Amino acid sequence: MAATKKKNGRESASRKNTSVPPAASKQAVAKPLPKKQAVKEAGKGKIIRQVAAVPFRRKTDGSIEVMLVTSRQTQRFILPKGWPMPGKSGRKAATIEAKEEAGVLGKTLKQPAGSYSYWKRLETNFARVNVTVYLLAVSEELADWSEAATRQRAWLNVEDAATLIDEPELATLLRTLQLPAA
Repeated sequence: MAATKKKNGRESASRKNTSVPPAASKQAVAKPLPKKQAVKEAGKGKIIRQVAAVPFRRKTDGSIEVMLVTSRQTQRFILPKGWPMPGKSGRKAATIEAKEEAGVLGKTLKQPAGSYSYWKRLETNFARVNVTVYLLAVSEELADWSEAATRQRAWLNVEDAATLIDEPELATLLRTLQLPAA
């Protein structure tokens, strides 16, 4: 009986330790946040995250083209990207963003192609954003899509796309893209 009490005593002690938040015992993983909450977190100096799609197609000569879209505010070329969506995988959220921002449909590959970081301009400050990038093999371009009135889209060879991108890490990611065999 004494051994059982001692064993239970250890179990009780270990239960007391479980009151420590899980983030303190293992590396914290950012959860999907709605845009307002993500911006609020960024205002506190926290790194926030987004997901992006690289819409791509193979030309008849075997070369690759990627689609870029213009941002709504500055009209610079970017990838279709957005905030993670609660209840949806990063891959699914990237697919939705590509449809909304670029008007393209297709198959998004399961494994991310890579990631990059950039400084996002907010109303009163800048926030560091980590972006997970997914490849999207385009099968259809929509003539009309939800953000068609506020964005332009362009098919470009990889080198030209990388040259037009302002974020150095993203330009490098585009130049070193590894696409699946045709």
